[in-house]
Amino acid sequence: MMEAGVVVPQPRDPGGGYTHEQHKRNYRAILLSGQLYRITGDQAYADYVRAMLLAYADLYPTLGDHPARSNQNAGRLFWQVLNDAVWLVHAVQGYAEIRDTLSAADRERIDSQVFRRAAHFLSVESQATFDRIHNHATWATAGVGMTGYLLGDRDLVERALLGSDKSGQAGFLRQTELLFSPDGYYAEGPYYQRYALMPFMVFADAIARNDPQRRIFEHRDGILLKALRTTIQLTYGGYFFPFNDALKDKSLRTEELYHGIAIAYAQTRDPSLLSIARMQDRTVLTPAGRMVAADLAAGRAEPFPFRSMLLRDGPEGEQGAVAILREGEGPRHTALVAKNSSQGMGHGHFDKLSWQLYDNGHEIVRDYGAARFLNIEAKEGGRYLPENETWAKQTLAHNTLVVDGRSHFDGKVRAASAVAPEQLHFSVEPGLQVSSARVDGAYPGVGIVRTLVMTDVPGLESPVVFDLVTAESEGTHSYDLPLHYQGAVIELGFPVESHVAARPVLGEGHGYQHVWVDAEATPAAGDGALTWLLDGRFYTYRFATDGATRAVLGQVGANDPDFNLRREPLVLLCRESAGGTTFATLLESHGRYDGAAEQTVASRSRVAAMRHERQGGKDIVVLTLKDGGQVALAVSHDPDPGARHSATVDGREIAWSGFAAIVEIGRGGN
Repeated sequence: MMEAGVVVPQPRDPGGGYTHEQHKRNYRAILLSGQLYRITGDQAYADYVRAMLLAYADLYPTLGDHPARSNQNAGRLFWQVLNDAVWLVHAVQGYAEIRDTLSAADRERIDSQVFRRAAHFLSVESQATFDRIHNHATWATAGVGMTGYLLGDRDLVERALLGSDKSGQAGFLRQTELLFSPDGYYAEGPYYQRYALMPFMVFADAIARNDPQRRIFEHRDGILLKALRTTIQLTYGGYFFPFNDALKDKSLRTEELYHGIAIAYAQTRDPSLLSIARMQDRTVLTPAGRMVAADLAAGRAEPFPFRSMLLRDGPEGEQGAVAILREGEGPRHTALVAKNSSQGMGHGHFDKLSWQLYDNGHEIVRDYGAARFLNIEAKEGGRYLPENETWAKQTLAHNTLVVDGRSHFDGKVRAASAVAPEQLHFSVEPGLQVSSARVDGAYPGVGIVRTLVMTDVPGLESPVVFDLVTAESEGTHSYDLPLHYQGAVIELGFPVESHVAARPVLGEGHGYQHVWVDAEATPAAGDGALTWLLDGRFYTYRFATDGATRAVLGQVGANDPDFNLRREPLVLLCRESAGGTTFATLLESHGRYDGAAEQTVASRSRVAAMRHERQGGKDIVVLTLKDGGQVALAVSHDPDPGARHSATVDGREIAWSGFAAIVEIGRGGN
């Protein structure tokens, strides 16, 4: 950057375009050059920041609304105001490192023509964004607040902390109270939690240094440090669970969390954070980053305690939850994630009670995430694609129940934001982990309950996942239950009609228009099964059927003339029912395939048959194994762990305690 000289172009391009990317490079260079000056004392770094900011002092007063503005609030340097706030957060930190080296004239020019103008634009001219409870406002308040501290302007600081009217109903402090749950879960989901954590953490660090009496890292029971740890928990293999408008390639190796980990470690000296820094293989050029590097080099790191946990959603923890069930350790452990959370504001998807599964280092039961190619100009300027609305947000794009072929809340954000699921039960016992939740209002007159059980089953490789989805309704409805997976189909447990000459489209709206139908079947009464292979591991998805349930094998990508969607497979279970229905399914991982050695072990499921019964409000799923044994998952739906329950299977009484249990019945029902 320094060899190329100072390049500060007139803004013209959307995300991914030349001017957009150059201004991003510039704010990074300002930050890093300032930090390098403070570390090395080399005047060349300070001179470079000075020259860059004087060029911005010439440019900034000439700017109006960005010419590539879209449906977002327009920025000055960038197409949306958010990016201007990100520019300020970075640039003010770099400027702080070299400001005392400047002449009074240069300092006054940069202060007034760059930083005061930028702070005024964000906090006054963009007041609607500044006073939101949203990640855009987090970046804006952080940039304005740090500018206030640097310039000794308490008015800017108070506006940043308490909102533009300083009432405390908006601003940075209010955001920490409304955007995070008591468990540190961020309303928009992990992807945006990662993004918002940088301004939360760097501004908090500035508050701690300039206003230590505020005890910002103790505010609201230490919510910011709690949120940092929660962000790490919301990952598998370092990658974030792709809730809502998430890009699936985002991981803990990101600029925001290099800063977050360093600041959190400096505050806590938690040795488990050092293991995350080691995985990131990078830190930041600050005193906190130096502390991380030194203590990591001294061997003080301890493993981060990834574990099963329930993360409540909403400011008071009353807007549903995210349940994380983990078994095993290391990068190939098994993790089940139940998304029973609130809408997630405008970035939310219509996917109440959806789930994902990770195993053997891969996402097995998948969530699509967002339809977007970030900063790739050829794809709508790097913005969200039209298919984000027509596919990625729609219920069919997720692993949850669709009623009457329409998305939850008819795809309306305001209606969805008014309703949150209720977490009915969460328990973690060795060999038996359970999450159960309910949502009412996703469809008029329909209540949905989903119980997910990750458990050991005698005779099967562990763990397996049982999924019970019950729709309660007095009316007649069509019910569709999709499962999105990745891998090569190995075996079908039922005959299908394959569409080899022409692929019909599944439907006309609510995401159905984007699914090609590859094959269809109506399996005979009993159970159906589909087996696929991924990275040397076999997975069998088994579903209890009534002889009327239709199975559709499909692929995403229909009605996509611009090739904006990834081609991914799904299986869809469809039935029509009066008075509600229950889908009972099992996901079993088994066997090994070694292509190099040309060896295959246990490629077929060890389950011979599966059936589901409801007895007095209890759910019983009976597995008959190929070795003749019988095992039942018995679910009472009673959260009292000491309560005793019973049911009858093939004329034999079984008994168990608590919400759910695995009960060995015997061999062949005897």
